[in-house]
Amino acid sequence: MKQQITDLLRAGLAHLTADGAWDAIDLPQPQVERTRDQAHGDFATNLALLLAKPARARPREVAERLVAALPASPLVARVEIAGPGFINFFLAADAYRSVVPAILSAGHDYGRSRRGAGRRVQVEFVSANPTGPLHVGHGRGAAYGAAVADLLAAVGYEVHREYYVNDAGRQMDILATSVWLRYLELCGEAIEFPSNGYKGDYVWDIAATLHREHADDYRTDTALVFAGVPADECEGQDGGDKEDHIDALISAAKRLLGDNRYRYCFELALNTILDDIRTDLAEFGVEYQEWFSERSLAERGAVNRALERLREAGHVFEQGGAQWFRSSAFGDEKDRVLVRENGQGTYFASDIAYHMDKLERGFERVIDIWGADHHGYVPRVKAALKALGDDADRLDVLLVQFAILYRGGERAQMSTRSGQFVTLRELRKEVGRDAARFFYVMRRCEQHLDFDLDLAKSQSADNPVYYCQYAHARVCSVLRQAADKGMVVDPSPGAANLERLTEDHEQALLRTLARYPELVDTAAANHEPHLVATYLRELANELHTYYNAHQFLVDDTALRDARIKLILAVRQVLRNGLALLGVTAPEAM
Repeated sequence: MKQQITDLLRAGLAHLTADGAWDAIDLPQPQVERTRDQAHGDFATNLALLLAKPARARPREVAERLVAALPASPLVARVEIAGPGFINFFLAADAYRSVVPAILSAGHDYGRSRRGAGRRVQVEFVSANPTGPLHVGHGRGAAYGAAVADLLAAVGYEVHREYYVNDAGRQMDILATSVWLRYLELCGEAIEFPSNGYKGDYVWDIAATLHREHADDYRTDTALVFAGVPADECEGQDGGDKEDHIDALISAAKRLLGDNRYRYCFELALNTILDDIRTDLAEFGVEYQEWFSERSLAERGAVNRALERLREAGHVFEQGGAQWFRSSAFGDEKDRVLVRENGQGTYFASDIAYHMDKLERGFERVIDIWGADHHGYVPRVKAALKALGDDADRLDVLLVQFAILYRGGERAQMSTRSGQFVTLRELRKEVGRDAARFFYVMRRCEQHLDFDLDLAKSQSADNPVYYCQYAHARVCSVLRQAADKGMVVDPSPGAANLERLTEDHEQALLRTLARYPELVDTAAANHEPHLVATYLRELANELHTYYNAHQFLVDDTALRDARIKLILAVRQVLRNGLALLGVTAPEAM
């Protein structure tokens, strides 16, 4: 409806331009908004106020000429000019009733559009280091990223969902070494486990697999492992350095195991956790078109090629034996290291190559969804793209704030390194996938989220996902009751009898149903799936209110048919909206 009003205004502008009235001025694009007060109509535009200055006329005079030029439309009952020159549109009674057959005819496609047709967009999200299971913090990025991707697909974009696998670098070496040290303990060695190692139970599980399959083949005497290793950092004591300590243990592992055996430990740890992540996300309803390996960038020479492009452009300099990117020249707060003194490339160097690769793959837009703690990383990536000569505006970075989990009113602590965290799998088992997916997207991504486990598990109107799903199930229950009573329900999209929908509750539902396509378009354009969650709660509330106030299975056949079609339309929109959030629509609860 909003688009049709916009088209009417464009037609009016075209008419006035054609007759020479405004052919010499730059015409603004019509901006149409729904009114907050029904007394001001259904839609309003300030187009006349925007045109007044270039047209050299008073806004009300411009509004009068524009209204006179509007083509007739069965959608519009009347048009009024208000205040200094606002134009208010009052829709005809049939306009809202027509939404019911439109929904029933379109089914799953109601609310979808082709606005982004022919445009490719990549959405990279979660991309957690494969150093441990996904925890509830990762879950918010997963739910948000999947919903953003699905919204973009709903408005016609060709969406490529991608997970960037950090399968190289120091953190993976810390994981592999942690697994080996736990393996040595299983072999009977006395190990003082490093404070900076990975301590979760999952590390023991991987070590147990290594021991079960290879017995003592990877065993080394503890004295050899810790020979020459600097002291660890101990709480309350001085003199140790946890970073130097773990780095020395990594070097010892590589030296004592040799390339092949160390690589086996590394790959065992990586693949075990990565397989777990894949399974976790799939069971959470999150699928990807590609799992992109960080190691592949170096193997294909992409990292060297990116650095060479920066060198040729004069944006790399040497200092202290390291190679630096002059990122401060492109808006970053300081320059960044690309290659360390030991010749090892940094994570940043790989990220430059990765984003160069993304743009080279031809995506019109690239969307990265990162945790809020990465906010300082955005300027340096944008700086690198500018230095490479690429269009940094093709990259959008959306930051997701932390999700704080509460159980029984107490906050749960989370740390991947210490192994103290609630996994996404545990959350899903406790509250269910639907509740987790819905709760994660109820707020804007940049807002902190308090995740109340007790509320998510409750079967009450206070639980938003239960409330929405129950509205869907309630409609299904009405249909079952009709069948039990031998009443014939006509599910066809015809408009017959819809003029009987005259109650205030029915009018409210019709107006809300009509807003859904606009809602999806806005949510997709602004990357705001919380708008869908809020809309679904509103629609569910209106359905429950309608259900409590009126009988649907009345003796009056025409009225019954109209009301059944209305609630069928509500059911379809609830189903469509929940699907965009990765939530099911049960038929019974």
